[in-house]
Parts: sequence; structure tokens; C-alpha cells
Amino acid sequence: MPKNIAVLVTHNFEDTHYDETVEAFRAARHSILNIEAQAGKIIHGQHCTSAVTIDQSIAEVDLNNFDALLIPGGHSHDLLSQDLRYLEFIQHFANSHKLIMSISNAPQLLIQARVVAGHLMTINKPNASSLIDAGAVYYDVSVVNDNNLYISSPSSTDLPYFIRESLIALSQ
Repeated sequence: MPKNIAVLVTHNFEDTHYDETVEAFRAARHSILNIEAQAGKIIHGQHCTSAVTIDQSIAEVDLNNFDALLIPGGHSHDLLSQDLRYLEFIQHFANSHKLIMSISNAPQLLIQARVVAGHLMTINKPNASSLIDAGAVYYDVSVVNDNNLYISSPSSTDLPYFIRESLIALSQ
């Protein structure tokens, strides 16, 4: 059954994390809704190979419309973490026990939202201590699936594993 997936994204996201993951999700017939501050805004990845149009403003988004959340890596999490609305959206998502998928350094946004304590996760190695300090159980592996609640991968080279594990979780 196709799922509705919210994507929290703004400028300087990792192009391949967004492009390859969203392409795979759409190929599996899942719906993608890009969320940022302003609907209609066009944002660009950090390598400027991707342009993404924002579908809905964070001010108008309804958590109940989504089955899963994707947060691509890159540096967009730095900008998103400065706005409490994104952190609250993530908190509501986590409290609703809906799937949250993040790659590379994107779990930093989950750390900021204070939703990683007790969860099994991975992150890129330079940020592993932040994840551990936030109370997560850190694994240095290609992909971690914490009971279809959190799926995380540490790097772009792990993207195929991340996509495969995410598609499996979304199919359930």
C-alpha cells in the first residue's frame, strides 16, 4: 500500500540523498511532500545538482496526513534546527510512532528535537559522540532499523542499504 512521506528539507541538503531516495520511493508508488517554510519556494542541494520545489509550508502541515518522515543529509538540518516548528513536527512524529528515516548527519536534527534517547541508530562518524550523548544506542554499521520507527545510515556510500531497508519498512 502506498504511503505518504513528508520530507523536511531546505537549502544545502545532500543532493544524492534526496534524489536517489525520493526516486526509489516514487518508483514504489509512495507520495512525497516536501516541507519547508514557504510553499512554492525552490531550494537547491549543496552540490547544486538538484532543485526541489516545496509543496507545503511547515505552518500548514498536518502530521495526520503522513505515514513516514524522511530527512536527507547535507547541511539543511543546520537551518531547519533554528526553527522550533520543525523540531516540534519531528517530536509529534516520534510520539505518534511513525517511521523516521535519516541519513548521514541528518540525525543531528533528531538530536536537536530530543527524540533519539533509547533508540538504535547510526550517524556519520564525526557525529557519533553527539548521538551517544543524546542517549541513542549507536551502531557503526551501514544501516540501522529500530523496529521500523527509526532507519538511519551513516554515509552516501550506504545509500543503497538505506533505501532498501526503508522500502521494506514502508511496505509493511
